[in-house]
Amino acid sequence: MGKTKGVFKAIKKDGSEYYRASITYKNKHISLGSFETELEAFLVYKEADLVLHDNNQTIDQFDSEKCRLPFAKRVCLVNYRDNNMYFKTPIYLRKNYFTYHLSPKEVLKFDIDDLFFYSTRTIMKRQGHLFVADYGMQINLPSRYGIKNYAVYGEDYYFRNHDLLDYRYENIVILNRYNGVIHGGTKNKELFTARLHINGNVVIGHYETEQEAAVAYNKGVDFASKHGLKRNYQKNYIDGINEEQYDALYNKVALSDGFIKYFIGE
Repeated sequence: MGKTKGVFKAIKKDGSEYYRASITYKNKHISLGSFETELEAFLVYKEADLVLHDNNQTIDQFDSEKCRLPFAKRVCLVNYRDNNMYFKTPIYLRKNYFTYHLSPKEVLKFDIDDLFFYSTRTIMKRQGHLFVADYGMQINLPSRYGIKNYAVYGEDYYFRNHDLLDYRYENIVILNRYNGVIHGGTKNKELFTARLHINGNVVIGHYETEQEAAVAYNKGVDFASKHGLKRNYQKNYIDGINEEQYDALYNKVALSDGFIKYFIGE
């Protein structure tokens, strides 16, 4: 063990030395990371100690050029100090919701119902997309809230307060729940359009209900596949109907003449 408070010397497999920093607060032992030098480890320990014992130290005060304690760890410590709950992910508990701090400028909001999920899973960002590692798989975060991978903001879904990082359930409005279905129509008549993306969108047809359009999309996929289109389209699972009702809808919905001609010509 090193002589410096909060710092412990350790040995790598190759025999080289490194230093681990940790701190105990409210009877909880918290690891702060591993470092090449004893001084680096101690400075991180000092900063963690300050954050835990000075209520004026906040999440917003993080300065990447001056702070040695990683931002995510700072969030964990501030939350533990203020809310008496320690999470390994950068979560801060608010009234009736919590924030997940990807970075000092990227703060996601979630309902308390999602606390267990995000306290045990790390949110990652790649090429502008948010992912969660779940049982060895990377899941697109918006899909957890019914937002399809191909969905277009403002057309398939939107956020009530226009904050694209606010994933509280009441803030998310799904306009189109099914693959290939968009909501349209006129002032006097509501319509749902089914379309298949090939080289651009090809309209399968217009239907009076969302379920009819969703089934028509499936029928359009079957028709396209039968006539040589080899693509792995994801079909719709229709909520609230049994197999018999599905078959009845499938037989009822018609494919537009334009869609049929796209594959078989005049």
